[in-house]
Amino acid sequence: MRTAEPAPRIDDPSSALPPGTDGLLELMPIPAAVLEIQDGRYSFAAVNTQFRVAGLGCTAQDSPVVQLLGARIGQFLASDRQQEEIAWRFGGEVDSRHFRVVLARRGSSEPRCLITLVDQTSELRTEQSLRREMATDSLTGLPNRAGFSDELETRIGAGDAAAHAVLVINLDRFSRVNACMGALAGDELLISVARRVKGALRGRDVLARIGGDEFGVLMSLDDGPDDAVQVAKRVHAALTNPFRLSNFEIRIDCSIGIALGTDIDGDPEDLVRNAQLAVRRAKKSGHTEFYHTRAFDLAREQFAIETELRRAIENGCMTLNFQPICDLGTGRITSFEALARWSNDDGVLISPNAFIPVAEESGLIVPLGRWAMEEAARTLAEWDARAGGDCGVKLAVNLSAIQLQRDQIGAMVKNALDRHAMPGSRFTLELTESAIVSDPDRIAQTMSALKDLGTTLAMDDFGTGYSNLAYLQKLPIDVLKIDRSFVTGMLADRDKVAIIRAILSLAYALGMQTTAEGIETPELAQTLGALGCTYGQGYHYSRPVPGDAAFALIEAFKA
Repeated sequence: MRTAEPAPRIDDPSSALPPGTDGLLELMPIPAAVLEIQDGRYSFAAVNTQFRVAGLGCTAQDSPVVQLLGARIGQFLASDRQQEEIAWRFGGEVDSRHFRVVLARRGSSEPRCLITLVDQTSELRTEQSLRREMATDSLTGLPNRAGFSDELETRIGAGDAAAHAVLVINLDRFSRVNACMGALAGDELLISVARRVKGALRGRDVLARIGGDEFGVLMSLDDGPDDAVQVAKRVHAALTNPFRLSNFEIRIDCSIGIALGTDIDGDPEDLVRNAQLAVRRAKKSGHTEFYHTRAFDLAREQFAIETELRRAIENGCMTLNFQPICDLGTGRITSFEALARWSNDDGVLISPNAFIPVAEESGLIVPLGRWAMEEAARTLAEWDARAGGDCGVKLAVNLSAIQLQRDQIGAMVKNALDRHAMPGSRFTLELTESAIVSDPDRIAQTMSALKDLGTTLAMDDFGTGYSNLAYLQKLPIDVLKIDRSFVTGMLADRDKVAIIRAILSLAYALGMQTTAEGIETPELAQTLGALGCTYGQGYHYSRPVPGDAAFALIEAFKA
């Protein structure tokens, strides 16, 4: 095995070049030189004009290549390698040049090599410029999402995550400005917002535009989480004054979510994701929110529910339970409310309070609603067949606000009725207040189509939302359902009794019937009946039960 020889000494000849210059060297378009070792000393056998013009020296003594890379060259000459490349930066910080130094052995036994230098300064500067452009938002001049990620990696990748925090700032009402005033006005607003937010930050904080109307702030924490809270307050304050756009003064507020570096264990990008989860909570609460681990766990649970629910709907694994609605005067069952029930693959019953909001947020409420209507029509047809004719009850099916917005409800209900040869008069369709007031014109058309089918229309959970009495007067609503929050405990609460009296009087004046939810005792049923309520529903009569048990209740009441 050959041992590494000590680096040779640099020669200092009196003549500029030794005789025998290789004329082929002059033909090379890049700086080149032939370096050799004689008696343990470096010397140039030849250099070309480009080598000298580049300021790389005429002799081994004055050449920065030999002075700075001599040890590497000596190692190469002492080795068996035929070629080696070295990345080398030469010059000061401002005007430095970047070379790729290529060493090639000259001859099999001579301690001599050819040195060529490829100046990569221009292409490296171009590459750096492109990198800057790719990491910069062209509108605001701030770092974009990619640039922000680079900053995260630089500052937090070294393991100092606990000393940092990320704020995500999401503008409220920006989409309305864009839609009403145009994209140019929206761009102008974003530029102005960026300037104000930048002015509210500390000098070492990094501001980036990470989305259409979303900004990110990477900040170091000197005094803990309170630093982030103070920055968030300054950002809110900076956006207090209105923005002048054309002839308008536009007020823009924001929602801010904060994620602390102590909450991540791995990828710095987790900070951005965590802060965005906190923004979602901030939009609901109306004030700045910190990320909590439970929020991420809840989001994962919701995604898991969404995945399993989609599979359950597609594979027909959902069921309907039925809760009776009774005449408060006679106690007779007049109808049942159909309620979706779901047990997951492990046989665990998932509460509707858990999967219905997920279904509405993900859009699965549309296929779920279609299935519920189809299953209700099939079940009522089956009950009629078992009873040998009309079984004597109606079925109530809930319609979600999201379903009303995205589905053709009239056609969907008609198709379900036609497939099972059921008349619309056997069904009550329940809509919530929020569904009715969200788009009254569209809902009016939908309700008119449903009335043409002969169905009964009910407003569910009346009194818990925003009720416009003009809608109640104009829309073809047949039944008001009094929310259980007014019924529970009403016997000991005069205010609740007064509210129920008012609802009953309103329904009577508008020619509507009423159904009280949440009746759990005979006393509640008697009192509501005495006040003039038409129907009642609750555990006093029965909990929601499967189809066969519901049919058994029908038969029992007939007997």
